[in-house]
Parts: sequence; C-alpha cells; structure tokens
Amino acid sequence: MVTPQAVICDAVIFDVDGVLVDSYQAHFLSWRSMLAELGARSAEDPFTEEQFRATFGRTSRDIIAQLYPGELTDEEIHRLDDRKEALFRDLLRQDFPAIDGAADLVEMLADAGFAMAVGSSGPPENVQLTLDSLACGNLFSAQVTGGDVTRGKPDPQVFLMAAQRLGVSPERCAVVEDAPAGVEAANRAEMASIGLVGTATRDQLSHARLAVDSMRELSPSIIANLINGC
Repeated sequence: MVTPQAVICDAVIFDVDGVLVDSYQAHFLSWRSMLAELGARSAEDPFTEEQFRATFGRTSRDIIAQLYPGELTDEEIHRLDDRKEALFRDLLRQDFPAIDGAADLVEMLADAGFAMAVGSSGPPENVQLTLDSLACGNLFSAQVTGGDVTRGKPDPQVFLMAAQRLGVSPERCAVVEDAPAGVEAANRAEMASIGLVGTATRDQLSHARLAVDSMRELSPSIIANLINGC
C-alpha cells in the first residue's frame, strides 16, 4: 500500500464544472437565457436538457458552432460565448453550490504532498470564480482553462498542458472528471481517470479507471494506489 506521506511527485487534476461546483442548473439556465435573448429558440424548438447533457466537457464555442453550423462568424460566436458565460457567472454568484467533499479532498491532497491543478474547458473567469468561492484556490499550483486550449475534450490537450505546468509526467497524474468526454481525455493522456457519478451515469463513466458516487469516497491513499496501478 502507498501511504499519503510517501507521495512526493504525484498530481491530481480536477475538472471544475460538476467536480468542484455543481454548476449543472446554472449552465442549463444560462444557455436557455442566452438563446432566448437571441430569439433563436421557441417553445416549439427549445434547447432541451437532452441536448444540454450531450455537450458536457466541451467548450461553449464548440457548442454554439454546432447549434448554428456555418451560420455565424467567429466574432459572433465569441460574442455569444461571452454573453452565455456572463449569465452563468451571475447565477453562480447568487447561489454557489459547492460539490460536497470537494474542498475537504483538496485540503487532504495538499497535506499529503500532491501537486494539484484544474483543467477545464470553461473560461478563466468561471474557473477563478469557483476557486475563490471554494476558498482553496491557493492550493492549486496550475490552471488550464478554455482560454488556454485550442482543442476541447475529449482531446487530452487540457490535461497534458496541466501536467506540463505542474512539472509532473502524465503517468503520475490522476484526473477527477464528471463527463464521459473528460474521462476519455484523461485516458487518452494516459492518466488515471476517476469518474464522479452525477451529471453522467455510472454506465456512461464505465471507461473510467474508478467511478465514485461522492468525492468523500476518495482519499490521498486511494488516488496514490490508483496512479500506481493498484
């Protein structure tokens, strides 16, 4: 068994939405509000929850481009992206729903000597708002956001960049994710993938090396053993 005290060069990379903050409702409502402002969706043609679920782990830019293929310029996509995320942050400031056990796990990992980063497809303002609201942002040594990457999940770019910024090799990293695309990205980066059941079902996260129903099921020793293939 690997004890937490023995960990000196391992790292954990956390997704943000659905892992550190339960942002599901705020994201869904902000998409609906932005599209309503645009006048692009009606009661007969809504942005459904099923469509929303299918976007997990992807950048807003990619989602907008998919919703309106070939109809918008890059500038228009950027403007809609900014508006959607501003609406999201307004909702999050009104009610910040932290994922149960997330801050406690981050603190335990820091005490155990893990390096930590966040790897998110969201904009840097969203990530910073989450870290500030959790009051544990100082425990993360690196951040990679949607503003840093050119390819969204399931491409592994976000996690490989986070490992590089931490100075830790990918095979010594674990990733905590809630989306199938994020788990795939972690696997493609050759990192130990942990799927948090919630926004996706256990079946949808079956390709994760470990799936858990709560962050409280995780500990430094469990993650260290997972990285070591135990």
